[in-house]
Amino acid sequence: MVPELPPLPALTRAEGELVDAYLEVVDLPGRINPSRTLHTYGALRAAQALVGRATALRDTLTTMHLRGESEVHTETMARALRVLDGERRSGRVTVPEPPSS
Repeated sequence: MVPELPPLPALTRAEGELVDAYLEVVDLPGRINPSRTLHTYGALRAAQALVGRATALRDTLTTMHLRGESEVHTETMARALRVLDGERRSGRVTVPEPPSS
């Protein structure tokens, strides 16, 4: 039986879109990371998608700014990212630790 995840914190629609867009962007460098990928084709596809996902992230932030949403509630966003496995997903961007001998 899969353990139940904690609920997402209350987010505005724009904040939810920001979290989703951010995680989509974070996932792609993890797939491109040459220390973690096995095939060039998958890395190539992720690199091609990165431009579009970064544009969507920019557009989300632009919309928020134009609506007067000038502050990001970092604690709430951090909780949302943790619930959505953001720590593991962003960790794929880093270089893995060397194998212990």
